[in-house]
Amino acid sequence: MKSIFKKALAFALVATMVLTFAACGGAKNYAADNTEFVIGVSGPLTGPAAVYGVAVKNSAQMAVDEINAAGGLNGVKFKLVVTDDQHDATKVAANYASMLEGGMQVSLGTVTTAPGLEYTNLSVEDNVFFLTPSASGDDIPKNDNGFQMCFADGNQGAVAADYVNGLGLKEIGIFYKSDDAYSNGIYEQFKDKLDDSIKTVEAVFTDANDKDFSAQITTLKNCKFIFMPIYYTPASIFMTQAKDTVAADAVYYGCDGFDGLAGQFEDFSIIPQEVSMLSHFDSNATEGAPAEYIKKYTEKFGADTLNQFGASAYDCVYAIFNAMKAAIDAGEKIDVTISPSDLCEILKAQFTGDFSYDGVTGTDAITWEDNGYVKKSAVKYTLKTANSAQ
Repeated sequence: MKSIFKKALAFALVATMVLTFAACGGAKNYAADNTEFVIGVSGPLTGPAAVYGVAVKNSAQMAVDEINAAGGLNGVKFKLVVTDDQHDATKVAANYASMLEGGMQVSLGTVTTAPGLEYTNLSVEDNVFFLTPSASGDDIPKNDNGFQMCFADGNQGAVAADYVNGLGLKEIGIFYKSDDAYSNGIYEQFKDKLDDSIKTVEAVFTDANDKDFSAQITTLKNCKFIFMPIYYTPASIFMTQAKDTVAADAVYYGCDGFDGLAGQFEDFSIIPQEVSMLSHFDSNATEGAPAEYIKKYTEKFGADTLNQFGASAYDCVYAIFNAMKAAIDAGEKIDVTISPSDLCEILKAQFTGDFSYDGVTGTDAITWEDNGYVKKSAVKYTLKTANSAQ
């Protein structure tokens, strides 16, 4: 009797384990009824970072529309689903679940870093491939299902330091946000790669004091070069408050967080200093693929949200499409109802293999490292010259 009871109990436990596994992420294929390939992305469509999210939404949709107009992938069209996270990591889980249960098979991840770190942890459980256009945190691609089209913060910090090291400066200022993963990550890598002979004058802010920068401006007022690895909203506040205090011939130098900065001013010329940034996209390009993208984007959406976040999203969609096409050409089967996990394995093999893509960002063929970091060229892009030099 005891033996029969033990067998029954064992069977019940096994059945429970099977049911539990079936309920876990990754076990159910929500794409089983798809009639289109579904790409998902979470980003700030409202709030202070909305210029980034809107640019990503517009550009990704433009790429999807072009691909669909050209016949899709072997006749199957794509569908883009965009959810609003307001640059708030606490909203990502609900967005991710709604997209996954809605049939999402591949993703652009998130637009910004803090939400992206949450997305990274969620997507690995279901083995969903994502290629983020702009979530630049070093840990965003920490799992093998994640890749970046943007430079990782560490890469931005290192490249920015290389540039500064070549300027022959004896002293620079640094203005960064210590409680922000994006800003602090770039800052730490920048300091690590900066030549020891260059003295730094540093000013820090946090969420608690991001409106009045009078103390920081006093600290940095004598610096002729100020590195600012921050987003455009606090940058615009600092520049406005400092325009008559910091020397007119000084240079403000930032990373991709500066993109969209000009849109913060009715008249950007009120800032007398030069404003420049590390970039992989020139929004003033007049020839080649970048110029063609700019023309199409501005004709459709205007210039207010034209930035490298959008250009990068445009490249993300086309890179995913081209990688899927390359996999099919190599003999892989990619059906419209393919599960996210199965598609992830195919795309991982492409992105860590010999796949490359020529896009509107960078100036040469784009490839990826095994750790998910992108490999492409970057240049200094001047948003405005110093008024005294005009």
